[in-house]
Amino acid sequence: MTGIYIHVPFCARKCIYCDFFSVKYQKGLVSNYVNAVIRNLQAYAVQDPVDTIYFGGGTPSLLSADQIFEILNACVKYCNISENPEITLEYNPSGNREQYLHDLRQAGINRLSIGTQSFSDPELKMLSRTHSAEDNIRTILTAYEQGFTNISCDLILAIPDQTPEILSQSLHTLVNLPVTHCSAYLLQIEEETSLSRNPDLLARLPDEDDSVDLYLQTIQTLKQAGFMQYEISSFAKSGYESRHNLKYWRCEPYLGIGAGSHSCYHGKRFFVPENTPKFCKDPVQDVQIVSETVFDLEERIMLGLRTTDGISENFISPQAKLKIPLLIKSNYLIKKSDGNIALTPEGFAVSNTVIAELL
Repeated sequence: MTGIYIHVPFCARKCIYCDFFSVKYQKGLVSNYVNAVIRNLQAYAVQDPVDTIYFGGGTPSLLSADQIFEILNACVKYCNISENPEITLEYNPSGNREQYLHDLRQAGINRLSIGTQSFSDPELKMLSRTHSAEDNIRTILTAYEQGFTNISCDLILAIPDQTPEILSQSLHTLVNLPVTHCSAYLLQIEEETSLSRNPDLLARLPDEDDSVDLYLQTIQTLKQAGFMQYEISSFAKSGYESRHNLKYWRCEPYLGIGAGSHSCYHGKRFFVPENTPKFCKDPVQDVQIVSETVFDLEERIMLGLRTTDGISENFISPQAKLKIPLLIKSNYLIKKSDGNIALTPEGFAVSNTVIAELL
């Protein structure tokens, strides 16, 4: 099975922590971009069964429901879409958009990934989000009323001034809403973001030990509410794991469409340059090859250890295997019943260090 990822790079404005490729929304450019996405879908004409489609960004919910429908119609027309595909759209919370959510559901979107980030108004303001905690709640409830039963929410952990009490409020709000999935990310300070150039906010970040505690608090609270961790930042109720994102971590094929998108497809890894006007004009072949092989062994180890499934010890070199007993004793690794090794919650919290040891 293959996944299709459609990158929608348009944003109303850039958040202070975001380093994803995005450009300012322009109505005319958006229309040309949608046409170029359809052009590329026709050119690739994916014949392998496609069981997931994911609209990421950027802010895909800046597209009209009609534009979303046009793209999905092209997927059906030109690609081999399987029965019951998972079709996700990243959605930015806002005021009352009942009709838009209704139209998205009618267009074929059956999973929403809502960028809530926090349920605390001071935190949302600090993160430069344009919505409020009440907008988050209203968006989730309205989406559910419009027939969305597979709803994911994002939370950012270890942001400036965050305390266990503030995080507990956000988690408590989330688990009492009709949400089936949570993506909880420790804040990363990326170069070239506004946050990285703000010494006041940087000075107010939780230290490493406090960040680990906030992460472990999140795991425990979500687990008690029935959200089981299946990847370092991903938690789901039974049967609601992200089928599309699992492709990335399991080294399964996916095709990226759009400026800045990446692909692992037909035995190669490649990406489209981060240039929106160029993508609109140039032929589908304008990609840059990263590798003539899809995944090497090191990547399989790194990606596999992001999941609670873990990896076979056979992937680990004899020298690195000698470190496994100590990592198990330190409660960073466990040996599973199927023989795989996997990170514990404590191991996930310091995953870069543990994975480096095993590489």
